[in-house]
Amino acid sequence: MSETILVFAEHHAGKLARPAWEAIAAAQHLAGDLKAGVVAAVLGENPGAMANELAQADVQQVLAVASPLLREYTSDGYAAAAAQLIRERKPQYVVFSHTYQVRDFAPKLAARLGGGLASDCLGYRCEGRKVIFVRQVFQGKFYADVEFVGAPPYSVSFQASAFREDAVQRGPAPAPVENVAASLDASTIRVKPGERFREAKQAVDLAQAEIIVAVGRGIKAPENLEMAKQLAEALGGELGASRPICDSGWLPMDRQIGSSGQTVAPKLYLALGISGAIQHQVGMKGSKTIVAVNKDKEAPIFEVATYGIVGDLFEIVPPLTDAVRKMKSR
Repeated sequence: MSETILVFAEHHAGKLARPAWEAIAAAQHLAGDLKAGVVAAVLGENPGAMANELAQADVQQVLAVASPLLREYTSDGYAAAAAQLIRERKPQYVVFSHTYQVRDFAPKLAARLGGGLASDCLGYRCEGRKVIFVRQVFQGKFYADVEFVGAPPYSVSFQASAFREDAVQRGPAPAPVENVAASLDASTIRVKPGERFREAKQAVDLAQAEIIVAVGRGIKAPENLEMAKQLAEALGGELGASRPICDSGWLPMDRQIGSSGQTVAPKLYLALGISGAIQHQVGMKGSKTIVAVNKDKEAPIFEVATYGIVGDLFEIVPPLTDAVRKMKSR
C-alpha cells in the first residue's frame, strides 16, 4: 500500500495504552497533510478486542496481528512480526508512540528493514511532498530538523503528548478489521519476557492525571508544600514538581516533571513558583490549559502559559484554595 501510514498501537495487559491513541492522532494529522490513508495495527496473541476498539477511530483499516509468540512482549517477536507486516503492506510511513517499549524494538525493526528511525519527534512540517520532522537535541536546548533519504518505509516516533489523545478523529462507522496471522519461529525469539520496566517505583502516574499542581523553587521550604497539596486536593488533582524540588528530597522523584522526569499533558496544569526552564517545559507544555504563578514577570514559564499571574504565590494560593472549596460545597 503506497501512500499509507501504518501506525502501531501499544497495549499493556490486554488494554490499549494512552500512547496508542496519541500515535493514532499523529498518524491522522500526518495523513491529512499528505492526503494519505491510515491503517492501524495491534500485535498480540488475541488482539481482536483491542482491534475492534481501534476501529472506532477514523482509519481505513485495522490489522489484528496474532501469534501465540506475541502473548508477551519481546523485542525479537515484535520486530519480526512488524517487519513481516510492513514488507507485505508497504506503507510510506510507520508511526509509533515514543515509549520504553518502542525504544526497545523500533531500532531493531528499522535496521531489519534497512531504513532509519526518527525518534522522539515533537512534530513535523511539510514542504511540498517533503516531510521534515523536528526533534530536540542536547536536552531540549536545540531543535533539529530530520529528513529521510532513500526509499520508504520511513519510521518515526512522536514524543508523549506531542499529539493529544483527545485529538483522535472518530469515524462515522467502525473501520474494517482484518485478522493477520504472524509467521514466527520460536527459535528466533532469544529474549524472555520479564517484569515490565518502569523508571521508578511510582506511587502515582502523573501522565494519567487530568489536573496537576506543580511546585518549583518559589515554594521556598518543604514545610510550604502543604499549601500546594491542599490546592491539589481541593481541585481533585495530583501534586508535581520541578527537578530542584525532587533533587532536594522535598518530594519523591516520581513527582518530577520534565525531560528527566515524567511527561504530562493534563487538562489543567498549575505551575507555582516554577521559572520554566526548557527542561521543565519539555515535560508539561502539552497541557491543555497552563496557569502560571510567579513573582518574576520575565520567567520563561509565561511564554507557554495560557494564563499568567505575576505575584506572590503565598498570597495567591490560600485564597484560591478557599474559593475552589466554596465552589465545590455549593
